Amino acid sequence: MGSDTETEKSHQKEKKKTPSSLAPIAKPLAGKKLCKRTFKLVRKAAEKKCLKRGVKEVVKSIRRGNKGVCVIAGNISPIDVITHVPILCEENDIPYVYVPTKEDLASAGATKRPTCCVLVLPKPTKGELNQEDQESLKADYDEVASEIRELASSMY
Repeated sequence: MGSDTETEKSHQKEKKKTPSSLAPIAKPLAGKKLCKRTFKLVRKAAEKKCLKRGVKEVVKSIRRGNKGVCVIAGNISPIDVITHVPILCEENDIPYVYVPTKEDLASAGATKRPTCCVLVLPKPTKGELNQEDQESLKADYDEVASEIRELASSMY
């Protein structure tokens, strides 16, 4: 009996390690390096309040004309929740990229709840940042945006 609980625990650990299924539309998917840089940018943007979280907020922000980098989680179920976001991004010339999990995206965005997508803005919608923070955020933003555009152009 003791061995049964041990095998159950090991199976639970395996379940946590295996990534959940990626959506078939999750392209362009960020590689390890780009994923790491993107999460770093999201973390920095969350600290500086330059981040829109969730589908509703992201769509509203894009429709209002805000520009930025859209980061979408690839393991969303049902997929219908986010299928319109890439189209909206393409229409407004906003670079977007998929990352493997919504949990990682949420932890980078400084929230406890898993997040479908975030929009990283180059500057905050309200208030101003000091010059040093603004330049640092802009440099990271430009680097990630150019890599995402390069990745997207190599796909088509």
